[in-house]
Amino acid sequence: MALTAQDSMAPLRGPKKKDEDGDDETEFSPFYGIDKSIVLQEARVFNDTQIDPRKCQQVITKLLYLIHQGEQFTKKEASEVFFGVTKLFQNHDPNLRRMVYLCIRDICPGTDEVIIVTSSLMKDMNSRTDLYRSNAVRVLCDIIDSQLLVQVERYLKQAIVDKSPVVASSALVSAMHLLKNNADIVRRWSSEAQEASLNNRSPMVQFHAIALLHAMRANDRLAVSKLVSSLTKASVKCPLAQCLLVRYVAQVAQDSADSLEGANNANVIRPYFDLLESSLRHKSEVVIFEAARAICSLKDVTLRELTPAITVLQLFLSSSKPVMRFAAVRALSRVALTHPTAVANCNIDLESLIGDSNRSVATLAITTLLKTGNENNVDKLLKQIGGFMADIPDEFKVVVVQAIQSLCFKFPSKQRLMMNFLSSILREEGGFEFKKAIVGSILALIKEVPDAKEAGLNHLCEFIEDCEFTFLSVQVLHVLGEDGPKTKDPNKYIRYIYNRTILENATVRAAAVSALASFGIQVESLRARVLTLLKRALSDTDDEVRDRATLHHCQLQTLTLTAAAAAAEVTPVLNVDPNALEKKLQEYLAGPCDKPFDLNVVPKAVVSSSAAAAAAAGFGSGVTSAATGTAAAAAATGSGAAGGGFLPNGVGAVDGSASPYAGLLASIPQLATLGPVFKSCAPVRLTEADTEYVVVCVKHIFESHLVLQFDCRNTITEQVLENVSVAVDVAEAEDLEEDFVIPLAVMPTDGVDRCFSILRRRDDCLAVGKVVNLLKFRIKEIDPSTGEAEEEGFEDEYQLEDLEVSPSDYIRPVAVPNFRKAWTEMDPSTEKADEYGLGPREGLAEAVEAVTNILGMKPCEGTDAVPPNARSHSVLLSGVCVGNQQVLVRLALGIDASRNVAMKLIVRSDSPELSETIHSIIQQA
Repeated sequence: MALTAQDSMAPLRGPKKKDEDGDDETEFSPFYGIDKSIVLQEARVFNDTQIDPRKCQQVITKLLYLIHQGEQFTKKEASEVFFGVTKLFQNHDPNLRRMVYLCIRDICPGTDEVIIVTSSLMKDMNSRTDLYRSNAVRVLCDIIDSQLLVQVERYLKQAIVDKSPVVASSALVSAMHLLKNNADIVRRWSSEAQEASLNNRSPMVQFHAIALLHAMRANDRLAVSKLVSSLTKASVKCPLAQCLLVRYVAQVAQDSADSLEGANNANVIRPYFDLLESSLRHKSEVVIFEAARAICSLKDVTLRELTPAITVLQLFLSSSKPVMRFAAVRALSRVALTHPTAVANCNIDLESLIGDSNRSVATLAITTLLKTGNENNVDKLLKQIGGFMADIPDEFKVVVVQAIQSLCFKFPSKQRLMMNFLSSILREEGGFEFKKAIVGSILALIKEVPDAKEAGLNHLCEFIEDCEFTFLSVQVLHVLGEDGPKTKDPNKYIRYIYNRTILENATVRAAAVSALASFGIQVESLRARVLTLLKRALSDTDDEVRDRATLHHCQLQTLTLTAAAAAAEVTPVLNVDPNALEKKLQEYLAGPCDKPFDLNVVPKAVVSSSAAAAAAAGFGSGVTSAATGTAAAAAATGSGAAGGGFLPNGVGAVDGSASPYAGLLASIPQLATLGPVFKSCAPVRLTEADTEYVVVCVKHIFESHLVLQFDCRNTITEQVLENVSVAVDVAEAEDLEEDFVIPLAVMPTDGVDRCFSILRRRDDCLAVGKVVNLLKFRIKEIDPSTGEAEEEGFEDEYQLEDLEVSPSDYIRPVAVPNFRKAWTEMDPSTEKADEYGLGPREGLAEAVEAVTNILGMKPCEGTDAVPPNARSHSVLLSGVCVGNQQVLVRLALGIDASRNVAMKLIVRSDSPELSETIHSIIQQA
C-alpha cells in the first residue's frame, strides 16, 4: 500500500515579487511550500467531530497533489490517511464527497481496507443522488477484486440499465476496465449491455454500451460479425455510437475479404459496404467522414467503390470548419498513395487550399497535389511549398519530403529541380526525423535515378560539413564509400571525408576511415593519398578508429588485386551462422589460444534466420491467395506503389539482383549452376492461413529455368514430416518440363524451411499455364510420453492450390529516365503495331491499370495517371524481358459514349520476336 514517489518540491516555484523596473511576473503556484509531514498533520481534521467540508477538501487536494507528484508514503501513513478519509462519508457535502472518491481511488488500499470501505460505497450506490451513485460505481470497480466483484455483480447489472444516463455510463465504462482482469464475469452482463444500447435514449449510454459489447467479443471474429449485423438493424441514433458502428463494420468487411475469395467474397462483403455507403448520407458530419475514411481504408476497394467517398471528402474541402478541411485533405492524401487517379478529381479544390490560413491544411493539400498532379505543375507546387516550409512543424515537413521523393520516381526528368529543393531545405533548421527523411529521399533518388547520383552526393557532402546527427553522418559516409569511387571524379570527395576524421566524434571518425579505405581500394590513382591520410589516423585517441586505420593501412600497403577482388578482401562478407560462431569462439577462448582462430571450422549459414526467411517468403498478412496471386503479382510489378503488400518493406516482384532471395539461391549448389536469378515474383499462398500445413510459393525466373520455391511450415506439433517435396504436374503448361527436385529433410513447426521444384523452359520461350501442386511427405507421430517420433512412419500427400504462370512473370518492370530518347534509339525494324478492343470499361483509368498489370511493365513519366473524365490517353511502358531484352511500349487508348475502350499498341524491343510476343500476350489475355 506504500506509494512510490519522486521529489515533490521539484516542480514547485515560489511567488516572486515584481521588480520595480521589471516587466515579468512569475506565475504563483498554490502548492508552493507543501510538505508531506505538515499535510499529514492537517489530515487530522478528518477526525474532528464537526467536519469542515472546505478545509477537508483543501487537505485532500494537497494529498492528491503529493500522490501524483510521486511522494512516498509509508504503509502506516497511507493507512491512517485512508481510514481518516472514510470517516468523511458521514458528511453529505457533494463537493467533499467527490474529493473523497478521488482520494480512495488513488490511495489504492489493500484487500482488508477495501472490505471496510465497500459498505460505504454500496450505500452510495443505492443513494437517490445520481452523482453519488455514478462515482461510487467508478471507485468500487477500481479498487475491487474478483471475489468481491461476484458479490456486487447484481448491483452493477442494475446500474447498467439504470434510467439515469450518468449512472449507466459509469457502470458501462467501469465494466470495460474490469474486462481486462475479470472477463468471464463481465461477459455475463451482455444482455444488460445489449438492452442499454437499444433501449436507452441517451447518446452517451449508447456509445459506451456498443463499445462494451464489442470489447466482450473482440477475440471472436464470428461474434463480432453477428454483433455488427444486429446493431445495423437497430436504431443507433448517437453520432459517436454510429461512428463506432462504422468502424466495426469496416473491420468485419476487411476480415471477411481476407478470409474469402472470388464471388463468394463479394456476396458476403456487399451488405457491409452498402451500410458504409448509406452512412455517407447521415445528417452528422462526423459519421459521414468516418464512413468515407472507412471506405478509403479498405484494402481491395475498387475505383467505382471509392467514388462516393471521394465525392464526400471533396465537399468537406470547402467546409467553413478548419477541422473538417484538415480531416478531408489528410484522408485524400492517404488515398492518393494507392489511388491517385481517384483523387485527381479533387485537384481544383485542393489548389484552392494552398493558400489556406491553416498551414497544416495547406501542406497536406500540396503534398496530395504532388501525388496526383502532372509534370507541368511540379515547378509551381515546389515554389509554393518553399514559401511556408519554415512555418510548419517537422511532422508535416516529413510528409512533404516523402511526397517529393515519390514524385521524383514518377517524373525522373524533374529530378534536378527536386534535388535542388531537397538540398535547400536540408540546409534549414529542423529535427532529426526531418533531416533523416531528406537524407533518405536523396539516397533513394541516387539509387533509383542514375542521373541524380553526382548531384546527390555533392549535396550530401555539403550536409555532413555541418551535421549535428551522428547517425546521418555515418549513413552518408557509408554511401560515399560505396558510390563515390564509381563517379567520374572521385577525387573531390576525399576532402569532405577526411575532414570528418579530424572534426567529428569517434563514431563518425571510424566511419570516415572506412570510407577513405574504400576509395583506396577501388581507385588505384588515389591509393597513395589515402595511405597518407590513414597514416594520420593511426594516432587517434579512440580505439575503434585506430584499429580501423591500422587494418586498412596494412591491407592497402600489400594490395595487389583488382578493384573488385580488393573490395572483397578488405571488407569480406562472413557467410556463417552467428550462433555457431559464438559457440566456436567460446570453445576457442576456453582452450589454449596459441594458434589463430580458424574461421573455417564454423558452419556456413544458408539463410540468416528462419524468421527472416519467413518474412521474405511472405508468411503473414502480406501474402496473396493463390486465386488472386497472378493478378496481384502483376499489380506489384506494374507499379512500385501498388506492390506494397507482398514482400517485406513494400516490395512486390523484384529485380533478381535486389531480391531478398538472391543470397539464398546462390548458396544452394544445385541452383547456383542455373546462373543469376532474373526476377523473383510475389509470394503466393497455396494453402489457407489456418490449415495444418502452411505452404507459400515464390516463382524465381532464371535464364532457361523456372524455380518454384515452396516455403513450408507444419502447424501440428504432434507430427514430424520428413522427406518433404512438392510434385508438380505441368500438363497444362506445355512449354515447361520438370528438371529436378530439392526436397526438405524435415518440415519445421517453429519456423519456415523450403523445398524446390526446378522446371526447364523448352526452347527458352515464355512458358505459361497452370501448374498443379501436390505436397508429399512421410509422417511420423510423436509419442506423448517420451516426446520422440516413432521410427516407422507412412507416406502421405496433401493437395495444394494450383499456381498460375503468366507472361508478366518473365518481364521485369524497369523505368527509363528518358523514354523518348530510348524509343528513338531502339531499332525501328523491331516495331510492331496493332489495334485492340478492350470492351466496356468504367473509364480509361481502369483500362490502363488492366493492361499494365497484364504486361507487368513500368509506367514512365507519370503516364499511368489518367485525367478525370478523359476520352483519350497515352501511356508509356518499359521493362526488361528474361534474357535482358529491353521492351518499350506505347499505348493510345480511347473511350466512346457507350464506354467501350479501343487501344492501339506499339512495341519496340531488342528483337522482332519479342515485339510479337508482347502482342500475343494482349491477344491471349
